[in-house]
Amino acid sequence: MSTITPQILLRAYAAGIFPMAESAEDNALYWVEPEERGVIPLDGLRISHSLRKCVRRRTFDIKIDHDFPAVIAQCAARAPGRNSTWINARIVALYSQLHRMGCCHSVECWQQGTLVGGLYGVRIGAVFFGESMFSRVTDASKVALVHLVARLNFGGFKLLDAQFVNPHLERLGAIQMPKTRYHQVMEPLLSLEADFFAFDQDAEPEAVLAWAGLRPD
Repeated sequence: MSTITPQILLRAYAAGIFPMAESAEDNALYWVEPEERGVIPLDGLRISHSLRKCVRRRTFDIKIDHDFPAVIAQCAARAPGRNSTWINARIVALYSQLHRMGCCHSVECWQQGTLVGGLYGVRIGAVFFGESMFSRVTDASKVALVHLVARLNFGGFKLLDAQFVNPHLERLGAIQMPKTRYHQVMEPLLSLEADFFAFDQDAEPEAVLAWAGLRPD
């Protein structure tokens, strides 16, 4: 693959494609355009009873863009049950550049001063393209997702792209959308305005749950 710049990467997302690597050790990248796109409906997040309790207990301190490099490093790291990762050094460098440009953000779960879970993704217009998430403590990545959905709904976003659907995301409400339909939905939203930073109620569990949709499992 030829040199990819942050600007090329943003154009690729707008065209419905994104890069991946075979492994963290492989420096090559390839473009991906799934025939069935994973999407989490912003009005369809499934919040289980236990997850609701976790949000209400404020088990984690939620921070936005506080330590993006640590989030992407943790997403790239091996962990129990995950012996390999598709995030290589070129992915880390590209998305770190997008973060510095204000186009890529992290939602982070902290516990006693330690980063224990989170996610990151790319923002274009009223679309948030979720990239990866990690959890070092039970429910940390799920809580980060609840806070993300609340933030997106409050800020006027219309689409949360999850790329692929796996059993974990499916339990949270993710669905598959055929490629043609995905383009029809996604492309008009790229020119709309949305505010990722408008939501300032991460410390208020009831507000978070309300804006996340509070759709019980």
